[in-house]
Amino acid sequence: MTTALDLVPELERAGVRDIRADALTRGMYSTDASLYRVVPQVVVCPHDAAEVAAVLDVCRRTGVPLTSRGAGTSCAGNAVGPGVVLDFSRHMGRVLSIDPEARTAVVEPGAIHATLQRAAVPHGVRFGPDPSSHTRCTVGGMIGNNACGNRALGYGRTSDNIAGMVALTGPGHELRLTTGVLGDAPTVSTTGAGGAEQVEAVRSLVGANLATIRTEMGRFGRQVSGYACEHLLPERGFDLGRALVGSEGTLAVVTEATVRLVTDPPEKTLVVLGFDDIYAAGDVAPLMKQLGAVASEGIDRRIVDVVRARLGDNAVPDLPEGNAWLFVEPVADSVDELRSRVADLVGAVGARSHRVVEDPVEGRALWRIREDGAGLAGRTPRDRPGHAGWEDAAVPPESFGAYLREFDVLLEQHDLTGLPYGHFGDGCLHIRLDFDLERPGGTDRFREFLYASADLVARYGGSVSGEHGDGRARSELLPRMYSPGAIDLFRGLKGALDPDDLLNPGVLVDPDPVDAHVRVAAAQPVSTNRDRLAFHYPADAGDFTQAVHRCTGVGKCRADHAPGAVSVMCPSYLATREEKDSTRGRARALQEMLSPLSAIKDWRAPEVHEALDLCLSCKGCASDCPTGIDMATYKAEVLHQTYRGRLRPPSHYALGWLPAWSRLASKSPRITNALMGAPGVAKVGMKAAGVDPRRSLPRFAEQTFCGWFAEHGADPSAEGSPGRPVVIFVDSFVEHFSPQVGIDAVTVLRAAGYTPIVTGRQVCCGLTWISTGQLDSARRILTKAVRELDPYVVQGIPIVGLEPSCTAALRHDVVDLLGTDASRRVAGGVLTLAELLDRTEGWTPPDLTGVEVVAQPHCHHASILGWGADAALLERSGAEVVRLGGCCGLAGNFGVEQGHYDVSVAVAEQQLLPAVREAGPDAVVLADGFSCRTQLDDLARREGVHLATLLATYPR
Repeated sequence: MTTALDLVPELERAGVRDIRADALTRGMYSTDASLYRVVPQVVVCPHDAAEVAAVLDVCRRTGVPLTSRGAGTSCAGNAVGPGVVLDFSRHMGRVLSIDPEARTAVVEPGAIHATLQRAAVPHGVRFGPDPSSHTRCTVGGMIGNNACGNRALGYGRTSDNIAGMVALTGPGHELRLTTGVLGDAPTVSTTGAGGAEQVEAVRSLVGANLATIRTEMGRFGRQVSGYACEHLLPERGFDLGRALVGSEGTLAVVTEATVRLVTDPPEKTLVVLGFDDIYAAGDVAPLMKQLGAVASEGIDRRIVDVVRARLGDNAVPDLPEGNAWLFVEPVADSVDELRSRVADLVGAVGARSHRVVEDPVEGRALWRIREDGAGLAGRTPRDRPGHAGWEDAAVPPESFGAYLREFDVLLEQHDLTGLPYGHFGDGCLHIRLDFDLERPGGTDRFREFLYASADLVARYGGSVSGEHGDGRARSELLPRMYSPGAIDLFRGLKGALDPDDLLNPGVLVDPDPVDAHVRVAAAQPVSTNRDRLAFHYPADAGDFTQAVHRCTGVGKCRADHAPGAVSVMCPSYLATREEKDSTRGRARALQEMLSPLSAIKDWRAPEVHEALDLCLSCKGCASDCPTGIDMATYKAEVLHQTYRGRLRPPSHYALGWLPAWSRLASKSPRITNALMGAPGVAKVGMKAAGVDPRRSLPRFAEQTFCGWFAEHGADPSAEGSPGRPVVIFVDSFVEHFSPQVGIDAVTVLRAAGYTPIVTGRQVCCGLTWISTGQLDSARRILTKAVRELDPYVVQGIPIVGLEPSCTAALRHDVVDLLGTDASRRVAGGVLTLAELLDRTEGWTPPDLTGVEVVAQPHCHHASILGWGADAALLERSGAEVVRLGGCCGLAGNFGVEQGHYDVSVAVAEQQLLPAVREAGPDAVVLADGFSCRTQLDDLARREGVHLATLLATYPR
């Protein structure tokens, strides 16, 4: 048997450059967005088609299987395999050409859907299919499983939009294929006699099975399961190219594709239809296409409630009355035609209620709920993990409502729940179910349900997969919907194009059992009470294993964000484009650490720390990841478990104890600043502290904020005093480095009718101890803070935080670490300055008309606290605001530590630095975070302004 030790030198001799056989990479690539874990021997990231051919040749000579992979978002286990995994997304992601006149584009298989769209849209065209994973899925992956998306009703599946491709069969013969998509006759050309023989073998196979193909294949639009042999019929011109779409990498390896581009009608809108229940929504699904809609997507109250619970009521725009909704997108060539179509649609459907959504911001928010469905569905209505496995079955649309009713009965019989949503107009339902895979007999019950569900779908003439492919989750079920003759046909097609069964074995033909290699079933629980975890993980029943397995692999952390996107996650991946630096890659490393089958064994495993090293602890995933991953918390836990009772890295003592050192330094700030400014002393000190020497050191204020407040804060003659009391939480950054922010906050609060006060004894949020994993100390510090703050909250006195990261610690981390009633009260009583002012009756912001504001919300502000109140305040002020997304890159101690400088700068270059360079010289760069202001000063020599300072500067 060939091992990785044998395979790597073979690949190197073949000229393959990017070969990875380390335990971390193999662990990360052992799963995709499915339930399955199959560890590869080697991962290869090919640079070009020649390297793909070389890898295939090595695999053929050594008998090692080969699996193609795009973004790794396959829900059915289509992109995992035991041999070589080819990751096309790393180096083969180019859009090679666009022909606006022919309306085609030529792309490499690793081209991201969103990248293709950005290249095409300036020419007035775009790629039609738009799966919900469009920000990170690859065209090659879409070809693999015949992806569809929200607007397949209007633009078809991927197979309806592939004009041609170049592919390698199992024996290595190149096929150059054109399809009939553009109206021409399909063509096939091959290299060498062997390729021609393979093509003829396929042609003969089709000729011997015409009746089976004509009666069983291509019966309705979402019949994705099995091979699409209907395209090989003589009356369709033997369209081998379209037949390869949806074959999940089992018949050939695609190295280039020509895609059809479409134009959108000039007018469109979103109509939301409300129904009493999801069944009623399903009943009207067949009407949508004939009424001029290109999209008809269904959700119900269950998924809406999840969004509201996780992100707040404001995350869901107003929905019409009902318990289930269809999002329908009609299109037209003119405004009058569109209005007519909307009226016809509303009249024909007879919904309980409806709403035409004309505001594009509201429209995007509603579509986002649908796009995030796979992640949101990761927790079921019973607040249990929701698993893939039976997540995209489809039936002919005219039977959809009846199918939904019977499917719900089946769920009740098997004691399962989930959050349903899907492409109702196409008859396709998405759902993730709370299989009890971790319990004894769980995989047996999983298998039993899959078979029962397959039988139900078959009874309605449906397909066990309507979009995601069969993979390891459903290939074994194909005999439930196809005859023995059709199964033999599939086997014959596989044998003709991949006779040695090298390409993605275990999928579609001679499949692995549906309950083999189930990843979650092998994981062991790690609980707060039993295993001395520091955090309580209240949303995961105190189980760290359940927490990290929230990651279902949907890969939103790999999103190729459009310019101007306000998403934060995941800045390190966008800087390096390495899987290990994505939220998903880190979650996979932690899942491997918890698996008894893995080579990665414990908290101190170097692979775990390598994956977590470039995590900025920005908490972007806590809000942007639809599954609710919180990698900053997991990283802190890992550091805590790793170094508990052991010597720590120097930066943990220098930066982790920053509040303590700052209190000491504030006793003699001039001497401290002089020492830090001395070149020799500073260089030695920074090296010893684990700080990158390219960083500047912030200067300590000569007077602390509390020192100023003791002299001026209780001034009874000040404007607005006396008034309603409000506690200013004095964090270490305002206290020791930027007291002017606190002074400006006092000015603003007094003008708003408040009397600012500070706590009797200075307390800390423990943030720097949390981020460095010193959680026992953080718990003690937060306990003192809660003891000091809780009496104010009980009296109804609000607490205002000025530093976003510290405010977020009091709102979020305090509950996860302490888990007490008092901590929950304090978390509920802490507000940002904008939140307090927003609820202050009679307060109006200053007139900022004409003021250009470039706003960089601190990551914790955007992700944990929410920046909505700030945005509303600035809008009321009349300021011209450009809101940035992403992270500034400094992220507290991250960008200061040795080894992180280059990534820190790369993250800043994603949005912050370009925006500052483009801003006018008089523009205000709004940055509440001390780290954001420090990064601006270091890299752009531009002053960042806190909201308190902005409001205090302009008169009301």
